[in-house]
Amino acid sequence: MLQQGLGTVISTSNTLITIVGGSGFLGRHIVQVLARRGYRIRAAVRRPDLAGHLQPLGMVGQIKTVQGNVRYPASIAAACQGAQTVINLAGILYETGRQTFEGVHVFGAEAVANAAREAGATQLIHVSALGADPNSDSAYARSKAEGEQRVLAAFPGATILRPAVVFGPEDDFFNRFASMARIMPALPLIGGGHTRMQPIYVGDIGQAVGELADRKIGAGTTYELGGPEILTLREIFELVLKTIHRRRLLVPVPFSAARLPASLLQLLPKPLLTTDQLTLLQRDNVVSPEAEAERRTLAGLGVAPQGVEAIVPQYLERFRPTGSYDRAPKA
Repeated sequence: MLQQGLGTVISTSNTLITIVGGSGFLGRHIVQVLARRGYRIRAAVRRPDLAGHLQPLGMVGQIKTVQGNVRYPASIAAACQGAQTVINLAGILYETGRQTFEGVHVFGAEAVANAAREAGATQLIHVSALGADPNSDSAYARSKAEGEQRVLAAFPGATILRPAVVFGPEDDFFNRFASMARIMPALPLIGGGHTRMQPIYVGDIGQAVGELADRKIGAGTTYELGGPEILTLREIFELVLKTIHRRRLLVPVPFSAARLPASLLQLLPKPLLTTDQLTLLQRDNVVSPEAEAERRTLAGLGVAPQGVEAIVPQYLERFRPTGSYDRAPKA
């Protein structure tokens, strides 16, 4: 038995789970959830020397980091040896150098699925993205969809997870908007701010993966994971400003007018916006009615999603004028 916290005891497991991309934002939360459930974890990452933050998430010897790069199938094959469950989290938001959508989302996804099958794994969980669509004008969305197809062709019983925009303490979503609001007098509402999103808490995705691993369910099923609220981009900006106690102008910017700035911003080492992301913003990012009806959602996995307002203020307070000591302005 494994002691967790004060009095909560869970069973240990001999099951080895390989997590490809286990040191990233989503990865560290999934590692923590699975470690608490007693699994042995092998995190395959490009730079094991930079993944030391994973070790405190489990018991001594429970979590091991190894070198693994989806662009080099042999490294992934070695990382999957002996694993009963393989989880693929490898993904990028924009292309840089050799890290391309084709290389990571398509070729890389197929490499992980092949490695899982050849290693004799009984479960493969592949994390894609809500909005994956082979007919999309977005290269990101098309590559995610093709990656799913390659995975199912190589490992027909794979479980596909399509999360909406993910938020949490280390996110690149709410933190980015709050950082912009701290230094900019106005925030651009791309497309008028009408795009609808269903942000999901990173910890809830971790719980969903934990349920799939524990119950060995979801083979061949595609789940769409979203939070309890659907918010427009304008509502998200307003929430951020309210949380960090700042007043900023919200300026509507048509998609056509945003294309040139996006083409310039994507040249930055860490782009604020790319033309491909601009294309993604032209479509809502919410769970489909079909997934809701078929319970291919968090609810279907027995996970109650946590709302934005219950989590976001806890990590955005650092963006307030005087940090956590700042009081909300009077109405």
